[in-house]
Amino acid sequence: MSVPGNSAPSLRIPPWLRVKLPCSHTYGDTRSLVDDLRLNTVCQSAKCPNMFECFSSGTATFLILGNVCTRNCAFCNITPGQAAPPDPDEPRRVAEGAARLGLSHVVVTSVTRDDLPDGGSAHFAATVRALRSALPAAESGQPATIEVLIPDFRGSRAALDTVLDAAPDIINHNVETPPAHYPRIRPQADYAQSLELLARVRAAGAIAKSGLMVGLGETDDEVCATLADLAATGCHIATIGQYMRPSRNHPPVERYVHPDVFESYAAHGHALGIPHVFSAPLVRSSYNARAAYDALQQLRGSRGKLRETEAEKKM
Repeated sequence: MSVPGNSAPSLRIPPWLRVKLPCSHTYGDTRSLVDDLRLNTVCQSAKCPNMFECFSSGTATFLILGNVCTRNCAFCNITPGQAAPPDPDEPRRVAEGAARLGLSHVVVTSVTRDDLPDGGSAHFAATVRALRSALPAAESGQPATIEVLIPDFRGSRAALDTVLDAAPDIINHNVETPPAHYPRIRPQADYAQSLELLARVRAAGAIAKSGLMVGLGETDDEVCATLADLAATGCHIATIGQYMRPSRNHPPVERYVHPDVFESYAAHGHALGIPHVFSAPLVRSSYNARAAYDALQQLRGSRGKLRETEAEKKM
């Protein structure tokens, strides 16, 4: 792969990562709604740099199953520890929040719940079903689309099937970083297990999505090899963004990758056969998720056509 040179490691945040904070009453309205319904968002818990933009546009990514994670990934800002039991009313509140925000594309993620026998998969399914009931069809006649960003469920096929049976439009599971960096960055996860999950999503005829960060010590060759692995699973959408250190307690940024390099990652992913690669410094899994979904639909046809194509491949 031929790519422009990366920017040198620096303690200064480069200009392409400096985010202007929008001034909008919608930001306050979104935050108030989240607070009123006692909802968690990954935007807040993970200190996403796009939070002000997304809240100001009246959207948010819901974080279910609490805000304490049973794992302790080095890059993540979410608090690790002993999590509380799932709140059975949370699916309803998430659906109410999405309806009040008028969302046409809803993204739901969670902390990892290794303490639960099913990893929280039934709670995901309940949330998807609540969203289907609460969100009426838009003027186009199409219902709101639903995307879930799920943990690995420790490789449980039954847990994944529970989510698949609820029929979200997109199932996302992030590999996060190339496999050589798992012991340091994602020690409680298994790279091969994550790839297997994505392959199962694809084999089931659902839309598979995954993503990774750069700036944690990986090389461009490792990024390209990870994209090749994702392509081999049949992944439909891949996202690549810049790691940004949430606090001094997290690993330092080892390089700020130039926007031109992100473009080269996207071109390489396309060449490998991934239909849509969303690659830029501020890209996150749920950032502009509807745009990524729409781009895939333009490439592969309607949702029904896409599923017909997947069914034909399995015949």
